[in-house]
Amino acid sequence: MFDPNEPISVTKDGPLLHAKARRDGVETVFERHQAQQPQCGFCDMGLSCRICIMGPCRVDPFGEGPQQGVCGADADIIVARNLCRMIAAGAASHSDHGRDLVEVLASVAAGTAGGYKIRNEEKLRQLAGEYGVALEGRSPGEIAGALADAMMEDYGMRRKAITLVKRAPEKRRACWDAVGITPRGIDRETSETLHRTHMGVDNGWQSLLLQGLRNALSDGWGGSMIATEVSDILFGVPAPHTTAVNAGVLKADQVNIVVHGHNPVVSEMVSAACQDPALLAAAEAQGAQGINLVGVCCTGNELLMRRGIAMAGNHLMTELILSTGAVEMMIVDYQCIMPAIGQAAASYHTEMISTSDKARFPGMDHHEFHPQNAAELAAGLVQRAVDNFANRTETYIPVTPQAAMGGFSVETLIGALGGTPDPLIEAIKAGQIRGAVGIVGCNNPKIRHDYGHVTLTRRLIENDILVVDTGCVSVANAKAGYKLPEAIEMAGPGLKAVCGSLGIPPVLHLGSCVDNVRILVLLSALADSLGVDLSDLPVAGSAPEWYSEKAVTIGAYFVASGVTTHLGPMPPIAGSMQVVGLLTEGLNDVVGASFAVEPDPQKAAVFLQAHIEGKRQALGLDHRTIG
Repeated sequence: MFDPNEPISVTKDGPLLHAKARRDGVETVFERHQAQQPQCGFCDMGLSCRICIMGPCRVDPFGEGPQQGVCGADADIIVARNLCRMIAAGAASHSDHGRDLVEVLASVAAGTAGGYKIRNEEKLRQLAGEYGVALEGRSPGEIAGALADAMMEDYGMRRKAITLVKRAPEKRRACWDAVGITPRGIDRETSETLHRTHMGVDNGWQSLLLQGLRNALSDGWGGSMIATEVSDILFGVPAPHTTAVNAGVLKADQVNIVVHGHNPVVSEMVSAACQDPALLAAAEAQGAQGINLVGVCCTGNELLMRRGIAMAGNHLMTELILSTGAVEMMIVDYQCIMPAIGQAAASYHTEMISTSDKARFPGMDHHEFHPQNAAELAAGLVQRAVDNFANRTETYIPVTPQAAMGGFSVETLIGALGGTPDPLIEAIKAGQIRGAVGIVGCNNPKIRHDYGHVTLTRRLIENDILVVDTGCVSVANAKAGYKLPEAIEMAGPGLKAVCGSLGIPPVLHLGSCVDNVRILVLLSALADSLGVDLSDLPVAGSAPEWYSEKAVTIGAYFVASGVTTHLGPMPPIAGSMQVVGLLTEGLNDVVGASFAVEPDPQKAAVFLQAHIEGKRQALGLDHRTIG
């Protein structure tokens, strides 16, 4: 729990900027979290229900009060329904992100998309082939139009399975078919989850949770995977870049523009406008030495992956970055944008701009981006930011930037290995790399900022476990210095040798939170090469500081794909020991993986090591004793 007398973060910029915000009288997420204490115990355990107006109902976890809601739903039903609704919301958010990108692809094909274009024709043709789109004698635009139509069919089709589940190993697909959780359509599964959780529909907690897994898979192997693939087509396949992170990437002598959110459709156009010679000349006329574009959260990760754009911070740093007084404009799209940041910006000269037709915020000027107007609108907003430079007063940038390397994709990783995953497999077989953990997820004010991320990462790489990360975790690890080739000095001897020979860090940045699907694709390639299921690999997932519904969905599609996943904060399920038992143990017999909850990252590292060593032993590889 946040203590106002303790540093809020394990990195330098957080505590210094938090102290500045408090001096300025700016309330941040940390103060608001403290003001909510004590939080509702019924909600924390998943035992409150507002699904119908006969309630709100709650079930007494101690057995002294009501054990059923008005309709008769008990703790198991209430907890399962609430969890499934979280999964549905998370799946809808990332999958709708994918739909937005497909619509841009369709506009590009129709020639109505302004500054957008196909940047990777090879990826276009590869993906079109997977969707059965005819390629012979067709232009890239014609292929893109047909592919966009085929992808839209995945959102609400009447087939047996969405297209990209074919990327999963055959054994995994057989498991899904046997359990009855093969995703049939992206929107269909979300709609069915909401239908089942309506009062008086599905009151079997087991069948509810299986539908939750199917809904999550529709995102992981559907909407999110589509979002990542189409982003690669439109904006380019990521490649490693040298960049910088923390609040020090803001520049006192330049116009600073921050992009925040998740959708690269907006940030890509803003990035292009910031390089316009006329706008750079306008900035110089205002006395600035240039225009400095930086990222926050996942839209920043998208730019870092493809353009090497610096990252000022992750989710909980947003208000603190504004407190520098150095930000002329923050441009947001959607997801993970706190409605309070407009209020924080009002204490400074920063202009706040919202851009999505799906997302409006108090204290922000709304300008909707669409493919037809994006280039022109981006240029106009950058001009406004340039004009706002003259209104800047005091600036406070208390740290220097931390260098980092980011921008790995499955293609660049396989390319670095010589075009095949075999060298990585051989390193795992030889025991140089014991296994791998994907650390993903957000920040949570219940946990000291970034502590869970950087502590778990350090313990894993010290023990020869390769770490791949996405989203807010990637910023935390970069700020801690783990994203440089020199960081191999922190790694165990085997991991150090492998990463040193490849010239890569022991912690690899795979992109934004929607790009978690890159991990699934990479693991599928490893499993296919070994002739095993995903659940047989010496790998795991972890979300040490998660907070959002999207994180629940991500965890669910990883577990359903056969990857055991550690969570830091406990999900709101403790009110039903039946649900807890299924998710933490019973799913091993259903999908070959399960969840584990451990708030202490030191203990979580021990659990993950033991899990990986157990998988190695089952594969007949050498085994280290953990303990």
